[in-house]
Amino acid sequence: MSRTSFNQDWRVRPKVSQFAQLQGGADEGAPVTLPHDAILALPRSADAVSGGRAAYFPGGAFEYRKTFDVPEDWRGKRVSVEFQGVYRDAMVYVNGTFAGQRPSGYSPFTVALDPFLRYGEPNTIRVDARAHDDSRWYSGAGIYRDVTLIVTELVHLGAVRISTPDIDAERAVVEVATAVTNESVDTQTVRIRTELRGPDGAVVARDSAPLTLRAGASGLARQRLYLAAPALWSVEAPNLHLAHTVLEDIVDVLDETTTTFGIRSLQLDPTHGLRINGESVKIRGACIHSDNGPLGAATIARAEERRVELLKDAGFNAIRSSHNPLSRAMLDACDRLGMLVMDETFDTWTEGKSSFDYSLAFPEWWERDVEALVANDYNHPSVIFYSIGNEIFETGDALGSEWGRALAEKVRSLDNTRFVTNAVNPFVSVLSDVLGMMQANVSAPADGGVNAMMNVADFMGQLSAAPMVTERTEASFSVLDVAGLNYGEARYELDREQFPNRVIVGTETYPPRIAHNWRLVRENSHVLGDFTWTGWDYLGEVGVGRIRYADAPLEFEAPFPWLTAQVGDIDITGHRRPISHYREIVFGLRAQPYISVLRPENHGRQVIPGMWGWSDSIASWTWDVRSGTPIAVEVYSDADEIELLLNGRLVGRSAPGASKQFVAEFDLAYEPGELVAVGYRDGAEVGRSVLRSAEGPARLTAVADRAVLHADDTELSYITIELQDEEGTVATARDVTIRVSVEGPGVLQALASARPDTEERFDAPECTTFDGRALAIVRPTGAGQISVTVESDGLDAVVLRLEAIEVDEPAPASGVPLLARG
Repeated sequence: MSRTSFNQDWRVRPKVSQFAQLQGGADEGAPVTLPHDAILALPRSADAVSGGRAAYFPGGAFEYRKTFDVPEDWRGKRVSVEFQGVYRDAMVYVNGTFAGQRPSGYSPFTVALDPFLRYGEPNTIRVDARAHDDSRWYSGAGIYRDVTLIVTELVHLGAVRISTPDIDAERAVVEVATAVTNESVDTQTVRIRTELRGPDGAVVARDSAPLTLRAGASGLARQRLYLAAPALWSVEAPNLHLAHTVLEDIVDVLDETTTTFGIRSLQLDPTHGLRINGESVKIRGACIHSDNGPLGAATIARAEERRVELLKDAGFNAIRSSHNPLSRAMLDACDRLGMLVMDETFDTWTEGKSSFDYSLAFPEWWERDVEALVANDYNHPSVIFYSIGNEIFETGDALGSEWGRALAEKVRSLDNTRFVTNAVNPFVSVLSDVLGMMQANVSAPADGGVNAMMNVADFMGQLSAAPMVTERTEASFSVLDVAGLNYGEARYELDREQFPNRVIVGTETYPPRIAHNWRLVRENSHVLGDFTWTGWDYLGEVGVGRIRYADAPLEFEAPFPWLTAQVGDIDITGHRRPISHYREIVFGLRAQPYISVLRPENHGRQVIPGMWGWSDSIASWTWDVRSGTPIAVEVYSDADEIELLLNGRLVGRSAPGASKQFVAEFDLAYEPGELVAVGYRDGAEVGRSVLRSAEGPARLTAVADRAVLHADDTELSYITIELQDEEGTVATARDVTIRVSVEGPGVLQALASARPDTEERFDAPECTTFDGRALAIVRPTGAGQISVTVESDGLDAVVLRLEAIEVDEPAPASGVPLLARG
């Protein structure tokens, strides 16, 4: 089997009908390398059809074209192309003839090319995609995930599925199920040889099995192999094995493939919760959307890997895909780095949430999309949950719950080695009843939709625990292995009594409530853990997490030019926000206190609490205000007492928890210098942290996360740009316009700050820093030296040297080298 990247040499343009082309004026389109987001380069506007939900980007219809050579020696072989994701309603044409389609924007699918090919000459492939008011968040559009060209013999391998059903300290049983298809006109007898290699590359088991297939038939070879003293996969030790599968006849190797897998066991019960390899694990989870911030929807492999790296560094051990299947690149990264996964199917079933969303295709396509999800996930040890939906209206309806049963049983028929859940929002499940209740009892913003109503936390808690919800959702929960609850923590202890066999996970929770929720997780063994909304800020649903003030308009959706939700532990550039460090302390993963300072320009303003927002603060003691200006400071800590010192003088002592758990609050007068927080427990110091004011002139700095890159379409170099003083303190109070240029075999893929309300474009060569920071992303286009120059008026320019090397050379990298990406 030949599998090669099909990401190069595409062109994209707005969709143009053949009738329109008769009138002339249609260009050939812009050259692009996949993955690519066609929406990101379009102008944003306040009157965009999807509004703030899609970050004020427009919709559109697009066509991608590629010309490729088909050699004569492909004649008599099977040729296909695998799309890992096209958003959405993809239509595929080969040499002008329809060849395949996929309504879902998130499902992998394969299109056979050989019926349409012209051998020994150039061929064309065209992919049409469109997005139009079909999502509740920014989805992007186009061929935004990888594409692979596959060439096989007529007798060839299909899927290789690996499971580890029986594990103990002495040995592990590895079951390998290999599909083989005979598309020749003769009966064929073949042999499947399988070789397993351990994490160190050594061969640990071998087996072979014969298989005879009639013409046109497919068959499954099952092999049961035994490994002594297996190296198990876990979050702490993500050991991976390789299975090398060879298909051969009497004289020739017909096909071969390599599959990565992990050996681990899963157990579930209300007493021990989730156990991995016999050890109970509490889930410290992050919901994430599919976009990559400045890259838009494009799921370039390094971008996916970096997100997993930074989320794990921030204390998370699990991610929930919200609300669609993850990319293969991210699943690979989760396997390598040790991150648990809840992979989710759909945001809608038969009842839509947007005008033209997936509900229009669900009745006809749901089974094929579930099959695609499971096929994509089966060999990934990181995947432990399949979620069959998110906040589905039908979960509160007796007949609607039949869909949940059908989905759950379909998943189990394909994979019974993992747990099935559903992210049920009690509020949404009984929304038809709630609408009347809300109008009668609660004043909610009229233009905020469901999210605005959910902002009333006390009401949400009361509703979640109401008998009406208990009765209406029981059927939907009964079909699941794990009851997923969105904003339903009021049910955790209630369900322990009412449903003693129910195991729960918080599939979506309010970020500021993590201290309360984590206590419930720790104290209740039947509650597996918590997935916060969200681990990473995202495009669309603009301003859902912003801080609002009583003297400003109270619209739920932020106005144009807002761009991001401004919710999440990590901003769109990858910088950790204060809530992230607070969460780390709540999890018990950080001993040192963390100082966060509220922006002084808002001192004294009355805050309107938002359920997804934290405080409008940053870790800085550099402010462009006069000395003596009143300023508020938060110190996050699990210590008994916090002592705050300013330039060596005692400001005060405070016990964390007076108004917020794990938070000590101080009001003081601003004075440049050094701010120190010291934590005490039982009278003894347990940790301290320091903030210093930036002094003197600022200088530009630029640091690449990797200076040596592979010269392929999976790679990126992330360059953190900061304004710093001579001691390395970030000058957060001074923002400047920066320009970035790239020379050599590379391009500036994106340039951005984390400013949530900006009209600046991600594809422009300049941007304004935010709190003294920005991010440049460089993508190699070939092998050689790449020069990146960062400059700003009045400051010395910074020049970075990157090197892109061919993939058969070793490349140092953060995390796991790209060569190991499988």
